[in-house]
Amino acid sequence: MSLPPPSAIPPPPNAEPALRFDDVWIGFEEGPILRGVTFSARPEETLILLGETGTGKTLALKLAAGLLIPDRGRIQALGHDVSHKSEHELLEFRRQVGFVFQEGALFDSLTVAENVAYRLKEDGATDDEVAPKVQEVLRFVELEHTMEMLPSELSGGMRRRVSIARALITRPPIVLYDSPTAGLDPITSQTIITLILRLRDVYGVTALMATHRLQDGFALANFHFDPKTRTVRKGASGDNSKQPITRFLVLRDGRIYFEGSPEEMLRTTDPYLQRFLI
Repeated sequence: MSLPPPSAIPPPPNAEPALRFDDVWIGFEEGPILRGVTFSARPEETLILLGETGTGKTLALKLAAGLLIPDRGRIQALGHDVSHKSEHELLEFRRQVGFVFQEGALFDSLTVAENVAYRLKEDGATDDEVAPKVQEVLRFVELEHTMEMLPSELSGGMRRRVSIARALITRPPIVLYDSPTAGLDPITSQTIITLILRLRDVYGVTALMATHRLQDGFALANFHFDPKTRTVRKGASGDNSKQPITRFLVLRDGRIYFEGSPEEMLRTTDPYLQRFLI
Protein backbone atom coordinates (compact mmCIF):
# COMPACT_ATOMS: atom_id res chain seq x y z
CA MET A 1 0.00 0.00 0.00
CA SER A 2 0.99 3.64 -0.18
CA LEU A 3 0.73 5.35 3.19
CA PRO A 4 1.01 9.15 2.87
CA PRO A 5 4.21 10.71 4.19
CA PRO A 6 4.48 12.23 7.67
CA SER A 7 2.61 15.46 8.25
CA ALA A 8 5.84 17.44 8.64
CA ILE A 9 8.42 17.62 5.84
CA PRO A 10 11.73 16.27 7.20
CA PRO A 11 14.41 18.98 7.47
CA PRO A 12 17.77 18.57 5.69
CA PRO A 13 20.57 16.62 7.46
CA ASN A 14 22.18 19.78 8.87
CA ALA A 15 18.90 20.98 10.39
CA GLU A 16 18.10 21.25 14.07
CA PRO A 17 17.56 17.94 15.91
CA ALA A 18 14.08 16.46 15.64
CA LEU A 19 14.31 15.61 19.34
CA ARG A 20 16.62 16.91 22.06
CA PHE A 21 16.97 16.36 25.81
CA ASP A 22 19.09 18.88 27.73
CA ASP A 23 20.01 17.97 31.33
CA VAL A 24 16.62 16.35 31.95
CA TRP A 25 15.71 15.24 35.47
CA ILE A 26 12.54 13.54 36.68
CA GLY A 27 11.72 11.60 39.80
CA PHE A 28 9.00 10.54 42.19
CA GLU A 29 8.69 9.92 45.92
CA GLU A 30 11.48 7.35 45.86
CA GLY A 31 13.86 9.87 44.33
CA PRO A 32 15.15 10.87 40.88
CA ILE A 33 14.89 8.32 38.06
CA LEU A 34 16.48 10.29 35.22
CA ARG A 35 19.47 12.33 36.38
CA GLY A 36 20.65 14.94 33.91
CA VAL A 37 19.98 13.06 30.68
CA THR A 38 21.21 14.77 27.51
CA PHE A 39 20.94 13.45 23.94
CA SER A 40 19.55 14.41 20.56
CA ALA A 41 18.12 12.68 17.49
CA ARG A 42 18.52 14.09 14.02
CA PRO A 43 15.65 13.97 11.52
CA GLU A 44 15.14 10.41 10.21
CA GLU A 45 17.54 8.97 12.80
CA THR A 46 16.69 5.94 14.96
CA LEU A 47 17.87 5.83 18.57
CA ILE A 48 17.83 2.50 20.40
CA LEU A 49 17.37 3.09 24.13
CA LEU A 50 18.76 0.18 26.15
CA GLY A 51 18.86 -0.37 29.87
CA GLU A 52 17.85 -2.68 32.68
CA THR A 53 14.39 -2.52 34.22
CA GLY A 54 13.83 0.68 36.17
CA THR A 55 16.50 2.75 34.43
CA GLY A 56 13.93 5.16 32.96
CA LYS A 57 13.53 4.05 29.33
CA THR A 58 9.74 4.35 29.30
CA LEU A 59 9.94 7.60 31.26
CA ALA A 60 12.18 9.04 28.53
CA LEU A 61 9.58 8.12 25.90
CA LYS A 62 6.74 9.69 27.87
CA LEU A 63 8.76 12.85 28.33
CA ALA A 64 9.51 12.99 24.60
CA ALA A 65 5.80 12.65 23.86
CA GLY A 66 4.82 15.40 26.28
CA LEU A 67 2.95 12.94 28.50
CA LEU A 68 5.18 13.95 31.43
CA ILE A 69 6.96 17.21 32.24
CA PRO A 70 10.56 17.08 33.57
CA ASP A 71 11.40 18.36 37.04
CA ARG A 72 14.44 20.09 35.55
CA GLY A 73 15.97 20.52 32.13
CA ARG A 74 14.59 21.12 28.68
CA ILE A 75 13.04 18.95 25.98
CA GLN A 76 12.67 20.14 22.40
CA ALA A 77 10.85 18.22 19.69
CA LEU A 78 9.94 19.32 16.17
CA GLY A 79 10.75 22.91 17.06
CA HIS A 80 8.59 22.85 20.20
CA ASP A 81 9.85 23.44 23.74
CA VAL A 82 7.86 20.54 25.17
CA SER A 83 9.01 21.12 28.74
CA HIS A 84 7.36 24.56 28.98
CA LYS A 85 4.04 24.10 27.20
CA SER A 86 0.54 24.35 28.62
CA GLU A 87 -1.67 21.26 28.57
CA HIS A 88 -3.65 22.73 25.66
CA GLU A 89 -0.46 23.30 23.66
CA LEU A 90 0.74 19.79 24.49
CA LEU A 91 -2.45 18.28 23.07
CA GLU A 92 -1.65 19.88 19.73
CA PHE A 93 1.98 18.74 19.89
CA ARG A 94 1.06 15.12 20.66
CA ARG A 95 -0.71 14.86 17.31
CA GLN A 96 2.76 14.99 15.73
CA VAL A 97 4.14 12.12 17.79
CA GLY A 98 3.17 8.46 17.45
CA PHE A 99 3.48 6.32 20.59
CA VAL A 100 3.48 2.51 20.44
CA PHE A 101 2.84 1.48 24.04
CA GLN A 102 4.18 -1.73 25.54
CA GLU A 103 1.60 -4.53 25.20
CA GLY A 104 -0.37 -2.33 22.78
CA ALA A 105 -2.57 -0.60 25.42
CA LEU A 106 -5.74 -1.00 23.33
CA PHE A 107 -9.26 -0.32 24.61
CA ASP A 108 -10.83 -3.75 25.20
CA SER A 109 -14.40 -2.59 24.59
CA LEU A 110 -13.65 -0.94 21.22
CA THR A 111 -13.19 -2.67 17.88
CA VAL A 112 -9.87 -2.54 16.08
CA ALA A 113 -11.18 0.21 13.79
CA GLU A 114 -12.47 2.21 16.76
CA ASN A 115 -9.15 1.87 18.56
CA VAL A 116 -7.22 3.10 15.54
CA ALA A 117 -9.67 5.96 14.96
CA TYR A 118 -9.67 7.11 18.60
CA ARG A 119 -7.30 10.07 18.23
CA LEU A 120 -9.06 11.39 15.15
CA LYS A 121 -12.50 11.06 16.74
CA GLU A 122 -11.26 12.90 19.82
CA ASP A 123 -10.25 15.75 17.53
CA GLY A 124 -13.76 15.92 16.11
CA ALA A 125 -13.16 14.26 12.75
CA THR A 126 -16.27 12.96 10.98
CA ASP A 127 -16.88 9.31 10.12
CA ASP A 128 -16.35 10.09 6.44
CA GLU A 129 -12.94 11.62 7.24
CA VAL A 130 -11.90 8.84 9.60
CA ALA A 131 -12.89 5.71 7.68
CA PRO A 132 -10.41 5.92 4.75
CA LYS A 133 -7.53 6.81 7.09
CA VAL A 134 -8.27 3.86 9.36
CA GLN A 135 -8.45 1.53 6.38
CA GLU A 136 -5.19 2.95 5.06
CA VAL A 137 -3.09 2.41 8.19
CA LEU A 138 -4.59 -1.02 8.87
CA ARG A 139 -3.69 -2.02 5.31
CA PHE A 140 -0.13 -0.80 6.00
CA VAL A 141 0.18 -3.22 8.96
CA GLU A 142 -1.66 -5.92 6.96
CA LEU A 143 -4.64 -6.10 9.33
CA GLU A 144 -7.40 -4.57 7.23
CA HIS A 145 -9.47 -7.74 7.75
CA THR A 146 -9.60 -7.22 11.54
CA MET A 147 -11.48 -3.89 11.54
CA GLU A 148 -14.60 -5.22 13.30
CA MET A 149 -12.77 -7.54 15.70
CA LEU A 150 -12.15 -6.85 19.38
CA PRO A 151 -8.60 -6.84 20.84
CA SER A 152 -9.41 -10.03 22.78
CA GLU A 153 -9.86 -11.84 19.46
CA LEU A 154 -6.33 -10.95 18.29
CA SER A 155 -2.96 -12.55 18.96
CA GLY A 156 -0.31 -10.60 20.87
CA GLY A 157 1.53 -9.77 17.67
CA MET A 158 -1.64 -8.57 15.98
CA ARG A 159 -2.46 -6.30 18.92
CA ARG A 160 1.03 -4.81 18.66
CA ARG A 161 0.48 -4.15 14.95
CA VAL A 162 -2.84 -2.46 15.69
CA SER A 163 -0.99 -0.27 18.18
CA ILE A 164 1.44 0.72 15.41
CA ALA A 165 -1.51 1.52 13.11
CA ARG A 166 -3.04 3.70 15.82
CA ALA A 167 0.28 5.53 16.24
CA LEU A 168 0.40 6.20 12.48
CA ILE A 169 -3.12 7.57 12.09
CA THR A 170 -1.96 11.21 12.36
CA ARG A 171 1.06 10.59 10.06
CA PRO A 172 3.58 11.64 12.73
CA PRO A 173 7.18 12.59 11.85
CA ILE A 174 8.33 11.09 15.19
CA VAL A 175 7.37 7.61 16.44
CA LEU A 176 8.22 6.30 19.92
CA TYR A 177 8.27 2.54 20.52
CA ASP A 178 8.10 1.09 24.03
CA SER A 179 9.46 -2.47 23.90
CA PRO A 180 7.52 -3.28 20.70
CA THR A 181 8.65 -6.94 20.56
CA ALA A 182 8.52 -7.76 24.28
CA GLY A 183 6.86 -11.10 24.99
CA LEU A 184 6.52 -12.05 21.32
CA ASP A 185 7.87 -15.17 19.63
CA PRO A 186 10.83 -14.72 17.22
CA ILE A 187 8.73 -14.87 14.04
CA THR A 188 6.19 -12.33 15.28
CA SER A 189 9.01 -10.11 16.57
CA GLN A 190 10.51 -10.10 13.08
CA THR A 191 7.16 -9.02 11.65
CA ILE A 192 7.11 -6.02 14.01
CA ILE A 193 10.72 -5.09 13.16
CA THR A 194 9.87 -5.31 9.45
CA LEU A 195 7.03 -2.83 9.99
CA ILE A 196 9.41 -0.46 11.80
CA LEU A 197 11.92 -0.79 8.95
CA ARG A 198 9.20 -0.01 6.40
CA LEU A 199 8.10 3.05 8.30
CA ARG A 200 11.67 4.31 8.58
CA ASP A 201 12.91 3.56 5.08
CA VAL A 202 9.81 4.48 3.09
CA TYR A 203 8.58 7.49 5.07
CA GLY A 204 11.66 8.75 6.88
CA VAL A 205 10.29 9.02 10.42
CA THR A 206 12.51 9.81 13.38
CA ALA A 207 12.27 7.04 15.98
CA LEU A 208 13.20 6.37 19.59
CA MET A 209 12.83 2.72 20.60
CA ALA A 210 13.14 1.49 24.17
CA THR A 211 13.96 -2.21 24.32
CA HIS A 212 15.68 -4.99 26.23
CA ARG A 213 16.43 -6.77 22.95
CA LEU A 214 19.77 -5.73 21.51
CA GLN A 215 19.07 -7.85 18.42
CA ASP A 216 16.19 -5.53 17.49
CA GLY A 217 18.58 -2.58 17.44
CA PHE A 218 21.08 -4.44 15.26
CA ALA A 219 18.29 -5.49 12.89
CA LEU A 220 17.39 -1.83 12.36
CA ALA A 221 21.07 -0.95 11.91
CA ASN A 222 22.00 -3.77 9.54
CA PHE A 223 18.93 -4.21 7.34
CA HIS A 224 16.69 -2.02 5.20
CA PHE A 225 13.28 -2.32 3.58
CA ASP A 226 13.30 -2.17 -0.22
CA PRO A 227 9.99 -0.62 -1.37
CA LYS A 228 10.49 -1.86 -4.94
CA THR A 229 10.66 -5.52 -3.99
CA ARG A 230 8.74 -5.08 -0.70
CA THR A 231 11.35 -7.17 1.07
CA VAL A 232 13.89 -6.72 3.87
CA ARG A 233 17.44 -6.75 2.58
CA LYS A 234 20.90 -6.90 4.14
CA GLY A 235 22.68 -3.57 4.45
CA ALA A 236 21.85 -0.31 6.20
CA SER A 237 20.30 1.22 3.09
CA GLY A 238 19.60 0.53 -0.55
CA ASP A 239 20.17 4.21 -1.33
CA ASN A 240 23.62 5.51 -0.41
CA SER A 241 22.43 9.11 -0.74
CA LYS A 242 19.99 8.58 2.11
CA GLN A 243 21.75 6.44 4.67
CA PRO A 244 19.56 5.90 7.75
CA ILE A 245 21.44 6.36 11.01
CA THR A 246 20.95 4.05 13.98
CA ARG A 247 22.64 4.78 17.30
CA PHE A 248 22.53 3.14 20.71
CA LEU A 249 21.92 4.92 24.02
CA VAL A 250 22.43 2.88 27.19
CA LEU A 251 20.89 4.13 30.43
CA ARG A 252 22.42 3.26 33.77
CA ASP A 253 21.53 4.75 37.16
CA GLY A 254 19.41 7.38 35.45
CA ARG A 255 22.17 8.68 33.17
CA ILE A 256 23.41 8.04 29.64
CA TYR A 257 26.15 5.47 30.22
CA PHE A 258 26.97 4.89 26.55
CA GLU A 259 26.11 6.62 23.29
CA GLY A 260 27.47 5.33 20.01
CA SER A 261 27.14 3.44 16.76
CA PRO A 262 26.32 -0.28 16.42
CA GLU A 263 29.99 -0.88 15.53
CA GLU A 264 31.15 0.86 18.70
CA MET A 265 28.67 -1.18 20.72
CA LEU A 266 29.99 -4.42 19.24
CA ARG A 267 33.64 -3.47 19.85
CA THR A 268 33.14 -2.44 23.47
CA THR A 269 35.26 -4.02 26.19
CA ASP A 270 33.21 -2.40 28.96
CA PRO A 271 31.95 -5.18 31.30
CA TYR A 272 28.55 -3.57 31.83
CA LEU A 273 27.89 -3.10 28.11
CA GLN A 274 29.08 -6.60 27.31
CA ARG A 275 26.21 -7.94 29.41
CA PHE A 276 23.83 -6.73 26.69
CA LEU A 277 25.83 -8.57 24.02
CA ILE A 278 25.62 -11.99 25.62
